[in-house]
Amino acid sequence: MNRLLSIKAILTFFIALVMCMPAYADKVYNVDYVIVGGGATGLSSAVQAQQLGLKVVVMEKQAITGGTGNFAEGLFAAESSLQIRQGIDVSKEFAFKTIMDYSHWRANAPLVSAFVNKSAETIEWLKQFGIQYEYIGVGGFGGPLTWHVVGDYEQDGKTYHHGKAVMMALTKTFVNNGGTLLLETPANDIIKKDGKVAGVIGSTKDGEKVIVNAKAVLISSGGYANNKEMMKKYSRYPEMIFIGQIGKMGDGIQMAWKAGAAEEGVDVMQSYRPGLAGFHPASQLIAAAVQPYLFVDPKGHRYTDESNITEWPQSGNSLERIGGTAYSIYDDNSRQMFINQGIDMPLGEWVIYGTKLDKLDDEFNKELAKKNGNVFKCNTIEEVAKAIGADPAILKKTVADINKAADMHKDDLYHKNARYLRSVSKAPFYVTKLHPRALGTLGGVKINEKAEVVDVDGEVISGLYAGGLDAGGMYGDSYDLKLGGGTFGFAINSGRIAAENAAKYVKGK
Repeated sequence: MNRLLSIKAILTFFIALVMCMPAYADKVYNVDYVIVGGGATGLSSAVQAQQLGLKVVVMEKQAITGGTGNFAEGLFAAESSLQIRQGIDVSKEFAFKTIMDYSHWRANAPLVSAFVNKSAETIEWLKQFGIQYEYIGVGGFGGPLTWHVVGDYEQDGKTYHHGKAVMMALTKTFVNNGGTLLLETPANDIIKKDGKVAGVIGSTKDGEKVIVNAKAVLISSGGYANNKEMMKKYSRYPEMIFIGQIGKMGDGIQMAWKAGAAEEGVDVMQSYRPGLAGFHPASQLIAAAVQPYLFVDPKGHRYTDESNITEWPQSGNSLERIGGTAYSIYDDNSRQMFINQGIDMPLGEWVIYGTKLDKLDDEFNKELAKKNGNVFKCNTIEEVAKAIGADPAILKKTVADINKAADMHKDDLYHKNARYLRSVSKAPFYVTKLHPRALGTLGGVKINEKAEVVDVDGEVISGLYAGGLDAGGMYGDSYDLKLGGGTFGFAINSGRIAAENAAKYVKGK
């Protein structure tokens, strides 16, 4: 009897204790439009939606906004006021045809048209938030002038540059206009009621459940570059080295698929110049290695026209095709030219044309000193062959052939521009391993020209939108660098397009 009373007393105590503990209720928001991801697409969409009268919540799983947009430099436009003022003739017709021709018409033509036609307006739209443009440049070396490089932006006593400037300006505008920004709050699932999109479920960093009820949802989580399982399943080169990608797990893409979205472009990468993991895009070691002189495969053969480094996706494709490992070889004459005269091939805004590589020797020697480093310094071509595991006879013939081509100013193998034919003859010889790199993934969710998500039958999933790196359809099988600023431009323009159509949907128009 006493034992039963003791058990009853203990149970009564614990019930009372639980009753006294604070209740952790779900955080609930009721808005018109909820955005999954606070990068370029999400922020531009959020601000545009506010301007159209919508109440908006942005859910961002990182501690800061901007995502990959923080690493961008400029955005694409055709027929912008800046281009027209400077006499730059890049028409919307030219831009549309260039994109479609590059993709062999595998791109979503209505979506491409909507993007191109809106691009000039978006350049003006950003100006109202304090964004100015430094200059108009090219994407691929020598290409059309479409890349509107963003200038400095001042906020709270600090100066921001390029994409970071745009992200800071849009974040400030969104918050100042009453928007709800939920940082460190990943989205987990799309809410559906009666077959319609009705919001998003997420959680705080402490595990507290967050419910955002909304009539419209935008998926803009930035792709899946950091998801090894998705890379293994969808990528042509699963070991891709990504630059500027943090926490990109494909959350939004998988949420959209679960809600019935069709797949599109999930295998397309934003291919970048070949390089090495752990090296900054402004590394002088990499800048020297990707000068377009001599690249060989592990067997010692030339495998590509090295000057396709001007079109990073093509250089990346050729490297992926041979298995993902190559070696750049240059001699001491070239090394001295890099240091004393400067480089032939710029690396965008990171290392501009003519930069003298005064830190090259320090960077190279630091890597050379590592036990399993990725560079070699050799006194003979036979030593180079041994270092990379190639047959000396094959590599010696490859070097002899490139030297002959340099002397004759004519490349009979790949017909490379004679400007980039340089001999490899003066020891020591400098060797750098190269692997494919990318700036992100470029697809996943199928959308139409209104940024509406569609299912496998092409039917619109009402209230569900996607854009930026989560959306497919802007490309064929490869990232297109013909028109500079395309990816950043598509992120911002697709966000605006999504907001405009979400506003019509929410208001029943």
